[in-house]
Amino acid sequence: MKTGLISRIQRYSTKDGPGLRTTVFMQQCNLRCLWCANPETLRPGFNVFWFKERCRQCGSCVQAAVNNSITLAEPGEGVNIDRKQCSNLIEMVDVCPYDAYEKAGREMTSRELADLLLRDKAFYDTSGGGVTFSGGEPALQAEFVHETVQLLKAEGVHVCLDTAGNIRREKLLPLVDAVDLVSYDIKAFDPEIHLACTGVDNRLILENAKAIAAMGKPILARMVIVPTQNDRPDDIRKRLDFIHSLGSAVLQVDILAYHIYGIGKYHKLDMPYLLNDLPPLVPEIIDQTKQYAEEIGLTATLGG
Repeated sequence: MKTGLISRIQRYSTKDGPGLRTTVFMQQCNLRCLWCANPETLRPGFNVFWFKERCRQCGSCVQAAVNNSITLAEPGEGVNIDRKQCSNLIEMVDVCPYDAYEKAGREMTSRELADLLLRDKAFYDTSGGGVTFSGGEPALQAEFVHETVQLLKAEGVHVCLDTAGNIRREKLLPLVDAVDLVSYDIKAFDPEIHLACTGVDNRLILENAKAIAAMGKPILARMVIVPTQNDRPDDIRKRLDFIHSLGSAVLQVDILAYHIYGIGKYHKLDMPYLLNDLPPLVPEIIDQTKQYAEEIGLTATLGG
């Protein structure tokens, strides 16, 4: 059995595909979206959250950390952590008596994960739901996800793959073929805008979208709109035109307004959040996007 690294598992989700679902957030991503709400999934290994509000400045982690990499801060401010120097940071999860450190990520075999997910099969069946693999980028662990999907499909579970599509076709398409539904992110149409927002251009992403549509695999297209980043009206229309060009494979397009729900995670991971000073999204942009989508024949939903 293959082994995979999972960031977290969210049960009873209603936003990651039809019905009631369990969403498996896989670890590691090869995009660096400026607005990412799951920064703990970006790196390939385990991550450690630190919760300032739980810290009692007892000094246990200060004594256990190597290289003097954790030091006491001012009273009431917890500790200072030098994550580059602290090679044993994960040990602090067990060292701290107040649970100020929390491990993000766990290894599981495909059998262990499938057995865990199948506990909620009754909910999937009665709601028309299933399991969604998200991330991060689940296709970076394609072999593990594929093996888990096969175990779930053998039990009649509906499976959705949530992907950004920045994966070699020979690795991505066999995984796509194994699932029932693909949730596909179109973050920008212009390659320069995409590069500025995510760190990569989108040529492979757009070509993979065409290939998935040509397979006849049902697609839920998703497009987030972020103020000053990818909210140019002409590019939004080009995104929708591209989605429309994929034909009948597209079931609907979910139009998502930018939100800041993930900012707290950046602080707990000591990672910079680069969009702190964004102006609010103009509500009319969302309404106009939905209107244009429907004008060209797409079924559109609004989310956030």
